[in-house]
Amino acid sequence: MGLFSSIKDKVVGTPKPLLTEAHIKSALSVVMDPDLHQDIVTLGFVRAVTINGSSVSLEVNLTTPACPVKEQLKSQVEDILKALPGVSDVTVTMTATTRAPQVSAAAATNPSLQHVKNIIAVASGKGGVGKSTTAVNLAFALAKAGSKVGLLDADVYGPSVPRMVRITKPAHDAGPNVIVPPESDGVKVLSAGMFSQPGEATILRGPMAGNVVKQFLTQVQWGELDYLIIDYPPGTGDIQLTISQTAPVTGAVIVTTPQEVSLIDVRKAISMFKTLKVPVLGVIETMSYFVCDGCDKKHEIFRSGGGERLAREYGVAFLGGIPLDPRVVIGGDEGTVQVQSLPDSPAAKAYSGAAGAVAQQLSILNSVDSGALNQFVLEWKH
Repeated sequence: MGLFSSIKDKVVGTPKPLLTEAHIKSALSVVMDPDLHQDIVTLGFVRAVTINGSSVSLEVNLTTPACPVKEQLKSQVEDILKALPGVSDVTVTMTATTRAPQVSAAAATNPSLQHVKNIIAVASGKGGVGKSTTAVNLAFALAKAGSKVGLLDADVYGPSVPRMVRITKPAHDAGPNVIVPPESDGVKVLSAGMFSQPGEATILRGPMAGNVVKQFLTQVQWGELDYLIIDYPPGTGDIQLTISQTAPVTGAVIVTTPQEVSLIDVRKAISMFKTLKVPVLGVIETMSYFVCDGCDKKHEIFRSGGGERLAREYGVAFLGGIPLDPRVVIGGDEGTVQVQSLPDSPAAKAYSGAAGAVAQQLSILNSVDSGALNQFVLEWKH
């Protein structure tokens, strides 16, 4: 038998090892998600494994379409699979299912928000720091990455979003006292500025302004959204309280400029969210620096490092610094969004990076909230 087996091996060849789904997943268990600190197999990201001879195809389903390490993970998976014995062809499809926090009582009793997975507050505590510009670019960057996004301008007294975006699909009625918001290139947008004449002052007492925002959250058919971005007004008053009582805000993004004068009011905004038990996802610093034409030097006009210091002070993520760019101003005046019109500009890349960082923090938060992470603890320090 030994001689026969030896002759058979020489003629037929040594049989190749049988490739199974278990082998595939075992090999991929070394690929770690850098944010969730677990491997992609344990996290349930690896799906739809198909083996056809020496060809392997599978799906890696991430927690957000805006995952900034998506291409890195794809490359790792491809390299590992191609190195397996018996594999000659690999197809990896990257998909995403945006995670949501546990359903709150507010969401359960508010039909308008039932299909909104995450509500993100963009706040600063004061005006003039580029908060609305940041909210708009975050919304469009997330949408560009493949997410379903809505943008609510909650600044009733000084709405600027209607100027900053172009409506490409009008609003329409969805029944008595219910509207479907208009769209700007696929992003659902609503603002008090859409219901007043340009230059017309909005004169409302605090509770009346709060009621306007409440209508936007309860009488608007937002539909299925991965993210609803709310551009908060300056301050810590009636409108902010109304939003917290009406909508289950998932987390807050804090916008500041580098100098201490800005940080004074921003700290009040963080304190407000702490009181309202809304996690702060991180800090975005606008007007971080300016690079003039003809030189490569970064001019730190409003000092430097304020956003990073604030993030360290409260133990939250620094989501990115946005440079000063006159084209952002021009785009805001003309209704063109930087991440769409000039995607390769430094400001657009910074906004896109910040959007990815926001999505990362939400994925971590929602994974902890759902109990999906049993070896990783996320602490909010204040």
